Amino acid sequence: MTAPGRRSSTFTRLLRHGFTDPSAAERLLESAELAPIRNDPVLLEALGATADPDLALQGLVRLLEAQPEPTARRELTDTLIAAKPLRDRLLGVLGASAALGDHLARHPHDWHALVMYEPRDLHPGVEEFERGLAEATDPVALRVAYRRCLLSIAARDVCGTTDLAQTAAELADLATATLRAALAIASAAAPDDAALCRLAVIAMGKCGGHELNYISDVDVIYVGEAVDGADEGKALRAATKLAAHMMRICSETTVEGSIWPVDANLRPEGRNGPLVRTLASHLAYYQRWAKTWEFQALLKARPVAGDLALGAEYVAALEPLVWKAAERENFVTDVQKMRRRVVENIPAAEIDRELKLAPGGLRDVEFAVQLLQLVHGRADTSLRSGTTLVALEALAAGGYVGREDAARLDDAYRFLRTMEHRIQLYRLRRTHLVPVEEADQRRLGRSMGLRTDPVAELNREWKRHATVVRRLHEKLFYRPLLDAVAQLSPTLEFTRAGGPPSGETRLSPQAARERLVALGYNDPAAALRHIEALASGVTRKAAIQRTLLPVLLGWFADSADPDAGLLNFRKVSDALGKTPWYLRLLRDEGAAAENLARVLSAGRLAPDLLMRAPEAVALLGDGDGGSGLEPRERAHLDQEILAAVGRADDAVQAVTFARGVRRRELFRTAAFDIVGSYGTETQPAAADQGALVDRVGGAVSDLTAATLAGTLRAVVRAGWGDTLPTRFAVIGMGRFGGHELGYGSDADVLFVHEPREGVPEREASDAANRVVSEMRRLLQVASSDPPLLIDADLRPEGKSGPLVRSLNSYEAYYRRWSLVWESQALLRAEPVAGDAELGRRFIELIDPLRYPAEGLGDDAVREIRRLKARMESERLPRGADPTLHTKLGRGGLSDVEWTVQLMQLRHGWTEPGLRTTRTREGLAATCAAELISVEDAATLDEAWVLATRVRNAVMLVRGRAGDTFPSEPRELAAVGRYLGYGPGHVGDMLDDYRRTTRRARGVVDVLFYGA
Repeated sequence: MTAPGRRSSTFTRLLRHGFTDPSAAERLLESAELAPIRNDPVLLEALGATADPDLALQGLVRLLEAQPEPTARRELTDTLIAAKPLRDRLLGVLGASAALGDHLARHPHDWHALVMYEPRDLHPGVEEFERGLAEATDPVALRVAYRRCLLSIAARDVCGTTDLAQTAAELADLATATLRAALAIASAAAPDDAALCRLAVIAMGKCGGHELNYISDVDVIYVGEAVDGADEGKALRAATKLAAHMMRICSETTVEGSIWPVDANLRPEGRNGPLVRTLASHLAYYQRWAKTWEFQALLKARPVAGDLALGAEYVAALEPLVWKAAERENFVTDVQKMRRRVVENIPAAEIDRELKLAPGGLRDVEFAVQLLQLVHGRADTSLRSGTTLVALEALAAGGYVGREDAARLDDAYRFLRTMEHRIQLYRLRRTHLVPVEEADQRRLGRSMGLRTDPVAELNREWKRHATVVRRLHEKLFYRPLLDAVAQLSPTLEFTRAGGPPSGETRLSPQAARERLVALGYNDPAAALRHIEALASGVTRKAAIQRTLLPVLLGWFADSADPDAGLLNFRKVSDALGKTPWYLRLLRDEGAAAENLARVLSAGRLAPDLLMRAPEAVALLGDGDGGSGLEPRERAHLDQEILAAVGRADDAVQAVTFARGVRRRELFRTAAFDIVGSYGTETQPAAADQGALVDRVGGAVSDLTAATLAGTLRAVVRAGWGDTLPTRFAVIGMGRFGGHELGYGSDADVLFVHEPREGVPEREASDAANRVVSEMRRLLQVASSDPPLLIDADLRPEGKSGPLVRSLNSYEAYYRRWSLVWESQALLRAEPVAGDAELGRRFIELIDPLRYPAEGLGDDAVREIRRLKARMESERLPRGADPTLHTKLGRGGLSDVEWTVQLMQLRHGWTEPGLRTTRTREGLAATCAAELISVEDAATLDEAWVLATRVRNAVMLVRGRAGDTFPSEPRELAAVGRYLGYGPGHVGDMLDDYRRTTRRARGVVDVLFYGA
């Protein structure tokens, strides 16, 4: 008897053998059923070798209890101790699968299926499984026989007798035998129907690929034909009944559960199409209507049941179409779109546990292999395998994939599929989610041979393999391209460890061109020249670029214009390739390379800015995650520019420096915008697009203001020294004053001055006009930096009025002549440069005009509405689509801004929150003051943000400003990518824009026009 407070020796031994609940295990060992063997040391050793010793012991006791008589129980215990193969198989299954333990408890004789260990039992095929199912004549008996066969597959799997590929093939063969048995049962139940038709069952998906999971939908397609002399319509109806009955036999739940769902949704037209078609009907559909993904699915088509000759005819008829799929328009776009849709549909709470569909999961490997098969299988028949690992091996042997990459991908795929198998085996449930409970992870880890610290080792290995897949599945397409163009093959070849470089088969030039076209490159010959120029040679630069190019090429292909991205990268590399910091940046800073790829392939503006001073590429890698792209504050910009102006020899040199800073900071802002809109592998796209718009508008406005301030200082210093004869201020107007400038916006301004004490009015006015003239000239001098255009047309009297006025002149004009449109324009006025005190006084002068006491009168409101209606009818460009014009179109910028400004003019005198130059702030204040509803405010805000983003996107993509969507397809697609629309979704983008702005116009009609 064990002393109080001390553990028994059995308890300690159980802990040592891996039991997590030794107290419960001790009680089970004391049960009468285990009396003959409880002290035999081999029992504990065998239990301790299982994935879950507690589960295995519990299952063993239940199996012994279920034996119908003592002699049967004694037979089991004697065999268990005497026969190591049975002991390992039986306990291995009981420790890995609660579901199969339940089956054995219900069918206690089925343990005999694990006794035989002859060579022919090691790798059974379809014939052996058909013999195992032969006596099943009804759905219940078929389920029992199926589980009995599954026992032997699971036993070989958990004991390591078969590897992953063999296990998956056996599961597919068992599925084939089961489909045949189910069809036989259905035919026996309806012999008249069976006599009318020929019915072929084509396995698809993993069953067709001979790589099935333990529990998975078995995808099938049915082909039917009438027997000689039978009516085709009646024959198809008969075949449909047989097919539907066969599916129910496998899928429906009985007292013995179900087998697995049979899914026929891969058939033409999916759920909406007929369940059974003739071969001619199938062929007509695929020739005329099928989508790219349907041909991709046909890679795995394999006749498995029914009329196998008809099945073979089906495969032979469709095979030529499958291998022409890569020639279809939008082939890669369709494939990428399908992959992206799979990832987008994963619930956010599950993506970190998703083994199959998440980035770095099984689907990444399968998609990559299938895409390469479709591209190169046209010419190389050795690639035409439906089995992923076989196809991967063939791709490596043919030089379409680097051997080392293929070996690492093979290893990762086997690990992830084994995890998937073990997870499903436990409950025989269809799932691809890694369990969260520690006990489940412990069992899973031990089932895969991780025994020291199963949970930690499992998670570490899982993440390692997922990372390998995530990094390689894109490189897989591009790394062999380097070999195809290499001048220095030993530095570019990727062979298996220990293999000679010459053993690597290269991608042929033709195959390389085909791959580039399939992956979205319009000019494959030019792309190959760029790759050759970047990757060839023995320099450090070439070595680093060889490492980076496979990843960069994938990022370029993810854009709307891969060719431009690659060309721009070559230009940057040619300019900076010998600069040590540039090579270190790309090599060591993870964010820099991806940020550079996104920026170079997103359009013309950012690359153009970068090419004028390539050293700005350093901004892409500063700090963690590219924090160097954060737009700089106005104070920092002023400090840098004014300090440089102070050091300059003359105004030209000073303004040249100021414009150089503007160019650099425009690039920083554009890159920040692009990366925030596209997202990266580690940082998703910005969720709050309104905040991103505000940051960009504020950054460009601050940059413009700082440039004007520096230019003003330079001009004054060159002409008058430290003091101008008149105080001088620049007032921002329009989008400039509202902190909402776009990349291509002019700077709308007013110039105001006030003569210093004792300075004649004429002298002061001349000085102020000379300052403005010189500022405009210097900011537009032809140079490598983009010009800054100053627009003063919003001044009193417009183009007919003086360019600069004194404060007194403004006061006199506004007192006597001011029109309502000028009051509206002044809502955006804000000092941006020059004498701060003078700017403040100007604002005091105009506040009564823009926020009139008692608000606007009815006549003024009617005048504003008249002006707006006239602008809509006269200023919209001829031929422009009013539903897509971002500025003047329905529900666009003008609609929202005029609505907000009318509210400011009418209520700004009583609502301080409305006294802002910024549209979104004014809209929020209007809502806070309960002048409009929350819903209407949200509708207007959404439309304004979207229209602003479209304008920004057009400028980024085309390199020149525009108020409507581009007509050129690639440019339109690039705008779509910036806005978050994947390949092939341009139509959705335009529909969403029209829908958003249509709703906004409905609000404008009520709030602005009083409809």
